[in-house]
Amino acid sequence: MIQAHTAIENKVYPERIYQGSSGSYFVKNPSGKIIGVFKPKDEEPYGRLNPKWTKWMHRLCCPCCFGRSCLIPNQGYLSEAGASLVDQKLNLGIVPKTKVVYLTSETFNYDSIARGTSHFKHFMFDSCPIVGKRFNRLGLKPKVGSFQVFVDGYKDADYWLRRFEVDGMPPATQREFRFQFERLVVLDYIIRNTDRGNDNWLIKYDPPVVKNQPRLGGGDEEMKDPTDWDTAKPNISVAAIDNGLAFPFKHPDSWRAYPYHWAWIPQAKVPFSQETKDLILPRIRDINFVEELIDDLRNLFKQDKGFDGKAFDQQMSVMHGQILNLKQALIDNSSPLQLVQKPAIVLRRTSGLVGTTSTFKSFSDAFTEDVQRKSPFFSWC
Repeated sequence: MIQAHTAIENKVYPERIYQGSSGSYFVKNPSGKIIGVFKPKDEEPYGRLNPKWTKWMHRLCCPCCFGRSCLIPNQGYLSEAGASLVDQKLNLGIVPKTKVVYLTSETFNYDSIARGTSHFKHFMFDSCPIVGKRFNRLGLKPKVGSFQVFVDGYKDADYWLRRFEVDGMPPATQREFRFQFERLVVLDYIIRNTDRGNDNWLIKYDPPVVKNQPRLGGGDEEMKDPTDWDTAKPNISVAAIDNGLAFPFKHPDSWRAYPYHWAWIPQAKVPFSQETKDLILPRIRDINFVEELIDDLRNLFKQDKGFDGKAFDQQMSVMHGQILNLKQALIDNSSPLQLVQKPAIVLRRTSGLVGTTSTFKSFSDAFTEDVQRKSPFFSWC
């Protein structure tokens, strides 16, 4: 973040990303290289200062379908940081590091009052320094939002998935991609990502490159068997970006189901690998680990001024139910496709006194398991 602040002070301002439905910005270092993506809270898809007119038209023309009824409004920046926290706790390694930060820039979308106030303060400071020194802040107010480290060399998953259908992958690369893909499944399912298409998770693939193509002894004819070639080892990795529409306080049950679009690719039909089971099961089987994860998320979400403890508990009830389903799917040797077909569960905490006399009464924590009965009107979108 020091590089970002230094760059802004040197007038190397963040650049607005014109794709997407919200105000998000490429943040640069002093030399102009992109180092991260900043998403201000008040410029989120349903934020009051969202600079994209599409959501304004959506709210104006179709208010009954505006927003996502299962999500708490304007928590996208916390969702981005929360996904990164879950990724780190589970040692998945697919979410670029994301934190909640404060940034100020002339290129951010401020209303006319904020800009006018800033100009007035600068004018007073220049013309009457005695008065200007009394201002707590001269410039624009810092914006709170999520800052995600920029990943270079990646392309939309949709691009590479189409290429793989035609060109295929070496067996070793297929195994590595399967493991990386399963980590994406684990992340999205636990946080119940409601916005995962094949255009907003990324793949970086360095195909095998022939470094030396040998020839037959002394002749001019090239070896035709590729297994005899000296090739560079292919590398593949997955990055899960755009996690701002996750952590719902209830499962989708109104108009749309918000399915995971990766569930329709061939890799989703293969049962979870033993590597994924060994990585995930020991953690999510441990109730202390799950409680620690919830506590860490609570500390993160409490940074928001509008934090609501009851709403957060509802979010964690959904997440706890997702963890329960995931644990059973891994034990049963299910596939990602079979996992997403499981009934939606909410695991609620209930507390109370047990026993019949004051001597034997004790405080207890238990969980009640509720299965969602209501289904969204559209199941395919």
